[in-house]
Amino acid sequence: MSVTILQARTPLGDPHDCTDAADELSVLGAIYDTLVRREGAKFVPGLAECWQVSGGGRIWRFFLRSGVTFHDGTEFDAAAVQASLERMAREDKGYTLGSPAVWRQYLEGAVYAASGLALTVTLAEPMADFCDVLVQAFIVAPSAFEALDAGDRSAHCGSGPFRLAGRSEDTLVLEASDVRHWPKPKNTSLRIAREPDADKRLAAVAAGEALMAAAIPPHAERHGVALHTYRAPVAIIYLLNAEKGPLRDPRVRKALSLAVDRDAVVQGVLAGAGEPLHGFVSPAHFGTDAAQRVPHDPDTARQLLCDAGYKDGLELAVDCPTRLPDEAQILTDVLAEQLANVGIRLSVHIHEDREAYAHMVRRKEIRDLCVFDSSPMSTFRVLYEKIDSRIAGAWWQGYRNTAVEALIDRGRETDNSAERETIYREAFRLLQQDPAWLTLYNPLRAVAFSRDIKGFSMPVDGVPDLRALPRLTGAAHG
Repeated sequence: MSVTILQARTPLGDPHDCTDAADELSVLGAIYDTLVRREGAKFVPGLAECWQVSGGGRIWRFFLRSGVTFHDGTEFDAAAVQASLERMAREDKGYTLGSPAVWRQYLEGAVYAASGLALTVTLAEPMADFCDVLVQAFIVAPSAFEALDAGDRSAHCGSGPFRLAGRSEDTLVLEASDVRHWPKPKNTSLRIAREPDADKRLAAVAAGEALMAAAIPPHAERHGVALHTYRAPVAIIYLLNAEKGPLRDPRVRKALSLAVDRDAVVQGVLAGAGEPLHGFVSPAHFGTDAAQRVPHDPDTARQLLCDAGYKDGLELAVDCPTRLPDEAQILTDVLAEQLANVGIRLSVHIHEDREAYAHMVRRKEIRDLCVFDSSPMSTFRVLYEKIDSRIAGAWWQGYRNTAVEALIDRGRETDNSAERETIYREAFRLLQQDPAWLTLYNPLRAVAFSRDIKGFSMPVDGVPDLRALPRLTGAAHG
């Protein structure tokens, strides 16, 4: 019988598109394997038993696990891994909301040498953080490519401990696969059902209709259920137009950062269900310096505005979506109240079509600032895709800092993890002094269980690991 798990959505798109949605990644991570897996702040073997990197982050050699088969019985080898990486690099793959071909920018031009269970990948450009990409590089059975390309979303075929056994518009059924390279999961059948309303998800767990519910507000009434609270690594921010307008001036950007009382924002917007964000990535990210905090200093903010020629204040135009983040409008109201204390007025422009909004941001058509979030767990990817002016990626908005860019270059060529972490900590510090964005908070979220579950822990990326769930004895069944 299937254990019922409730999520806000039950998406299951192409495994080689790019997503940071936890409800999708949890399912993909159960069906598919990757070469490496993230475990805390480190990467550990997945389908690759071990790997070597040389050539200043360009040459990667993987030695693959033996005895692996895909769910349809077809062979796993280095050629199959190469085929998946090449498929990821296609121009029509790697799509995420508003941004096409995310993976192509890292995999385009790569040269492969595959022999049996050994694979060498020579990247076109150095990337010492290549594991940040590989952790989402799902290895798909090549036999499934044709069906997936034709849009058949029932054709998922990986080598993970679960296989897709059924799907409907609102439900996915996962059953333990017959693979022998991983231990059989403690729960052999999972029914993942869609319930968009968080209160209804929680009530279903309380009523015994489901064992587990994801993405529950951490301060929800418990109703006898057990809540496991965690910090989501997604950064809630305002992108700042550093290309034109008042926010071209670093003094104005710094003034915004100092004018904001992040603790008060978290209280006013989330009733305390968040943690103030003092840098461009979360405390869980590689290279964060948790000791570096941004003070609430409205006096210095006013002086910076005066030095920039705005002694009588200024007005900034804000683009604000109605979802993603869902609290964007409330957040903007709270921000407006705080910035008014230093003479900054906000004129707010609401956008209801979130996809169109993302494309507007990608086309660099924002006004002075816009509500956004930043999701990748990779510090390098955030720097490369969103902050480096030489790349001018999808979410870059005109920011330029040559010192930060020099650190990006050093980081991508530095194989030694400890040395690279020091480099990113320096970038973290520089981006506090000259902020590219207005950073506000990481939300707190919770997973609800029908009772206390021993052995459960949430990975640092906020994605429930369905393959590692403890045995859910006494669970609600479907």
